[in-house]
Amino acid sequence: MAWGDNQVEAMDFEIPGVLWRRDPDGAELPLVFDSPHSGSLYPEDFAFTCPLETLRRAEDAYVDELYAAAPNHGATLIGALFPRSYLDPNRAVDDIDTALIDGEWPSPLRPSHNTRAGLGLVRRVARPSTPIYDRKLTVDEVLGRIERCHTPYHRVLDEACGRLHQKYGAVWHINCHSMPSKRSARDIGRPADFVLGDRDGTTCAKEFTEFVAGVLRRRGYDVRINEIYKGVEIVKRQGRPAAGRHSLQIEVDRALYMDQKTLNRNDNFTRLRDDITHLIAMLGEFVRQHL
Repeated sequence: MAWGDNQVEAMDFEIPGVLWRRDPDGAELPLVFDSPHSGSLYPEDFAFTCPLETLRRAEDAYVDELYAAAPNHGATLIGALFPRSYLDPNRAVDDIDTALIDGEWPSPLRPSHNTRAGLGLVRRVARPSTPIYDRKLTVDEVLGRIERCHTPYHRVLDEACGRLHQKYGAVWHINCHSMPSKRSARDIGRPADFVLGDRDGTTCAKEFTEFVAGVLRRRGYDVRINEIYKGVEIVKRQGRPAAGRHSLQIEVDRALYMDQKTLNRNDNFTRLRDDITHLIAMLGEFVRQHL
């Protein structure tokens, strides 16, 4: 046990309706996982007018469960409770859709191409032809969502990664997501099982990305790197490999573990969870060897 002197109690932390954090059960490692899009508690002030079943398809359903074993292997696990369609913690606070806002935003905005399509910090559409609201949102409404959800989510993640980096001199972070099987009209051939995103090698050491890809490929999965999903705000904020802060996004094909229409787990759920648990254990060994 390389870090056996660093025994910590499993201390569960929660901000009701916003997020939870599960601390390591046993020997602590500078290894952090977060699931920002698996939240399914819809706030009372959401006031959406589209069908809930359509809105729920934006969730990375069960991703937090797929990685639930992380604390058993010395890692910290963080998850959002609010849905990404209410506010997306994987977007910057200035990535706001002006077409959704009633009033003048108090600071400069930098909407991305996804935001201009209605998929920004606060989503305007559930799908291209399905608006989420029958009205615009006030500036105060959106600012309130940022204060209640975005700010604490990033604070808790920053504190977890920052504390471990300060203590060990390095930290490895995995940003956990799922992806629909058909991701764009340009998709040709069989979709990948996993896509790893390191923003073209800028958010973590290449060996970290290649290690994760190798573990998954040896379990029989088709793994691609920086294909469509390169990583967005969270890995951009956390990843500074020159400073020993490594951040990698992992997307898993939803068809591997659930029915994408009903959102029910399928018969392969347990196998995939076991394979991800194996990945977590191997990442623990990787971290031990690199400290």
